[in-house]
Amino acid sequence: MIETHRHGTILAIQIGNPPVNALSEDVRRGIYQAIEAAQSDDGISAIVIHGAGRMFSAGADITEFGKPLAEPGLAVVIDAIEASAKPVVAAIHGSALGGGLEVALGAHYRVATASAKLGLPEVALGLLPGAGGTQRLPRLVGIPAALDMIVLGSPISGAKALDIDLVDKVVPEQRLVEDAIAYAAKLDRPRPTGERAVSFDGGEFDRFAEQNARKIKGLDAPQACIEAVRAATTLSLADGQEKERSLFHRLMDGAQSKALRHAFFAERAAAKIDGLPKDVALRSVAKVGVIGAGTMGGGISMNFLSAGIPVTIVEMAEEALDRGTGLMRKNYEATAAKGRMTGAQVEGALALLTPTLDFSALSDCDLIIEAVYENMDVKKEIFARLDGIAKPGAILASNTSYLSVDEIAEVTKRPQDVVGLHFFSPANIMKLVEVVRGDKTASDVLATGMAIARKIGKVPVVSGVCFGFIGNRMLDPRLEGAMEMLLEGATPDQIDRVSVGFGMPMGPLQMIDLAGVDIGWHRDPTRIESLRDALNALGRWGQKAGGGFYDYDEKRRPLPSPAATGIIDDYRAKAGVTPRAISDEEIMVRTMHVMVNEGAKILSEGIAQRASDIDVVWIYGYGWPRHTGGPMFWAEQVGLTKIVADLERYADRLGDDFSLSPLLAKAARDGRSLDQAKAR
Repeated sequence: MIETHRHGTILAIQIGNPPVNALSEDVRRGIYQAIEAAQSDDGISAIVIHGAGRMFSAGADITEFGKPLAEPGLAVVIDAIEASAKPVVAAIHGSALGGGLEVALGAHYRVATASAKLGLPEVALGLLPGAGGTQRLPRLVGIPAALDMIVLGSPISGAKALDIDLVDKVVPEQRLVEDAIAYAAKLDRPRPTGERAVSFDGGEFDRFAEQNARKIKGLDAPQACIEAVRAATTLSLADGQEKERSLFHRLMDGAQSKALRHAFFAERAAAKIDGLPKDVALRSVAKVGVIGAGTMGGGISMNFLSAGIPVTIVEMAEEALDRGTGLMRKNYEATAAKGRMTGAQVEGALALLTPTLDFSALSDCDLIIEAVYENMDVKKEIFARLDGIAKPGAILASNTSYLSVDEIAEVTKRPQDVVGLHFFSPANIMKLVEVVRGDKTASDVLATGMAIARKIGKVPVVSGVCFGFIGNRMLDPRLEGAMEMLLEGATPDQIDRVSVGFGMPMGPLQMIDLAGVDIGWHRDPTRIESLRDALNALGRWGQKAGGGFYDYDEKRRPLPSPAATGIIDDYRAKAGVTPRAISDEEIMVRTMHVMVNEGAKILSEGIAQRASDIDVVWIYGYGWPRHTGGPMFWAEQVGLTKIVADLERYADRLGDDFSLSPLLAKAARDGRSLDQAKAR
């Protein structure tokens, strides 16, 4: 875990706890003992702390989360580093995150590579740096930079760290330890960070809060981080650390941190595939084919191009191909304009793209993704053609949002090679991919689908086959409830306000407007069989048409629509429905609780492997507020007995097709979690 090496009068302490040099109990104890021993060794004039392998340290050992902390605690170790009578230098490469950076802050001097990543991301777990980070960082870099790093959790490079005085010197990676030792040999005294005063003008906090109001509104951890940093401006290091500890424990016991920590571990659990051999070999994916150059096909292609994987994209008409590739370039150039890519990177990515009208050009691809519109006959035709031209062992994937992967696979002679890869729109931005395991999907195909999704920066979740898979199947009762309540007397704003107030990025009717009110419409304006038909017949197709349930201004902000209100009132009258007052509680039950009920059915049917997988789908695919942990975690925190009681109270308004999930009812009755109830 900890190795020490002498280089003349310099003691090098190496942190070695692969893969990320986590600060486990043994690591903390080893650093503490090495620092203490060096104090009484007259042959040591200075100390260098560095990491083995690829990084300095990525912070706390996550396996210790939720357990009583063994001594010495990290704060004690860092205080011992700072109290050293001999200069201590932190030599940083790779990542120094969380507790790893706090160790470096406790050192008297810091050297780093230009590409090193330094950050305090605890806020993402609903916490704040708890080992002096909120007190030492402002003393080194000032209030504005400290707030950015602590409250927003924004990491910076070693080069940037030099600019803001977080590190004292940038050195080449191949000479990091050697240069740090030479630097340490020239030092004649310690320089404790905690003895520095904080430089500030008093207005930084107000400016920061105003500039980041939307990002931190309603979130406990950012507010506590600001409070802790503010303490550094008026308190001594010791008193500031006491304040920091108090805030840390308050957050740790709070609902938001519990939810955020659940989301953190849920994402990692989603990577585990039930029933899969641990030694399954992955298939090689060196070249990808994409069928369809529309919005989805182009976005999917960009993910692979950005990861350095060549893509052949196929369309039926030159005009559609040119339009699609032109949009890809436009999207890349917009990213470059924001400073997230260089012009050279844009050209490098596009150089890997081969646009073609020749379907047979897909014959040498290792993975082929169909991304055409949702029509089973069209998809079957495509997969039958693929079966004839794709090379043996190629993975054939469908980006279908709703349709059966098993039915698609039946038209091929290789159903074991067929899998669903459901990307979410816009596919070049949204992180979720549902990896749909068909009845005959081979283990290595499923594992490769998960691995390639992670390689292109996505968060993959395994789903079984059913209409809509995990996310869209749960979305349907939410949208249906909203439409039914609109007919019964609620306004679009009232329905959506409940969801937005909860923390969703938009309400269900705003979502329909964004996706298109006309999705699935039969295109016959004389056939009015639903409220959506009535809106579509008069051209209110959503944002793209300037109006749906709402009107939209030039910035696409939703505004109350007299036209939509008139259409709704007319349809309601023709349907013979008398409008009534609808409470926010009823809206909550009929748009949110119904999702939990459907999620419980999905879990009991084995469509989702675990309840937390459902949470990951909704956090990454639909903007469910992360600080509530996802729909299933949220329901368990609210209380499954309450969820069931609310559903039963409004059962007569949930439609003839509604049925309470037996698993949900069982979990509520037995006082167990959904996963526990499923396992019994």
